[in-house]
This record gives sequence, structure tokens and C-alpha cells, in this order.
Amino acid sequence: MTTLLYIVLALSVGYLLGRFRAARFQNRGEALLAKVIRTSFQPPDYHLMNHVTLQLKDGTTQIDHILVSRFGIFVIETKDYKGWIFANPKHAQWTQVLFKRKFRFQNPIFQNIRHVRAVQDLIDFLPPTAVTSVVAFTGEAEFKTEIPPGVFSVTQLVDFLKEQRIEVMSLNRLQFCVGRLETARLAISAKTDVEHVQSLQRRHGGAA
Repeated sequence: MTTLLYIVLALSVGYLLGRFRAARFQNRGEALLAKVIRTSFQPPDYHLMNHVTLQLKDGTTQIDHILVSRFGIFVIETKDYKGWIFANPKHAQWTQVLFKRKFRFQNPIFQNIRHVRAVQDLIDFLPPTAVTSVVAFTGEAEFKTEIPPGVFSVTQLVDFLKEQRIEVMSLNRLQFCVGRLETARLAISAKTDVEHVQSLQRRHGGAA
């Protein structure tokens, strides 16, 4: 059996196991985005990981999706919102207006910084620029301000990912990245989720 066939087999098995385990813990938006990415970006050049919880020195961090590819690693924060969105990339909070009611939520760009750094620390043999932060809005939200860089609808995200064609790693290195992330991630379980929430409360009462 050739080396390439071994890589394809290993990635495919990990892909199917990760898909099965994560499906029960995804919300509607995360499940939708995972389905779209699986359809558009397949092994061996791409490997999607969902609902990834990593242990850090000061607690845990929970990542909606990590897409590992020959063209980079994309750390994806998913927001399934409706209504109007008012966003400023420099503000700590954004605003959702739904049925004339206003709701504040954490700037997902800031939220994803912690996720990206966690992945960069694990994949320290690649340059930090190989790991890219992405925010995806999967619902029917309408931005009433300029959409910040790195924020996409589902369709826009697919187009963005397809545009990334500069190879930053080989298939062997891709497999190694997936293996390191799979080894480091905590079990996908209700217990892990509860402990993550408790970690957030201890840290600052904020989001992932």
C-alpha cells in the first residue's frame, strides 16, 4: 500500500469518527456549516474537525470548527443569528436587533483570537500565519454596518476557502497536524462541555 493511500485512509477514518462524535453537540448553525464544508472540501486535501475543546493553562477553550488543509488551517467561529447586526471590529461587543429588541454579544473576532492562539501553540512547527481566523454567520442576519474583514456568510466562506491555493504543507504534514489536534482535544461529551462552562465562569463569565 502506498504512502499516499495510508494517508487517505487515516484521514478518512478520523474524519468519520470526528463527524459522528461531534454531531450530537452541534447547534443548528454549526451543523449547517459542517455539512457545507464537508460537501465542498474533502480528504485528502482537507480535514474538518468539529466541536474541539482544548486545555489551556488558564482553563479550556472550545472551537466550533477547525479545517486543516494543505492551504492552511482555518479556525472557524460560527454564529447562527437573525435580525440586524451592528458590528465594529474594534469594539468588544456587537449588537443584534431582532423585533425591535437589542441584544449584545461578544465580538466573535475577539472571541476567536483565543482559539487561534491555542491552535498556533499546538501546531508550533508551522508559521503562525498558517493559522487563519474566520467568523461565519449561518443565519439570516443582515449587517447594517460594514462587514469586518474575516467575517463571512456561508456562501462567502466557501468562496474564500476555495481561493486559498498556496500550499503551506504536504499531505504528510497535514496528517501530522490532525494527529496532534486529535491527541490534544478533550473528549466530546456533556462532561467536557459542563467543565468548559465552569472554566469560563471562573475566568471571566464570558464566552468561549
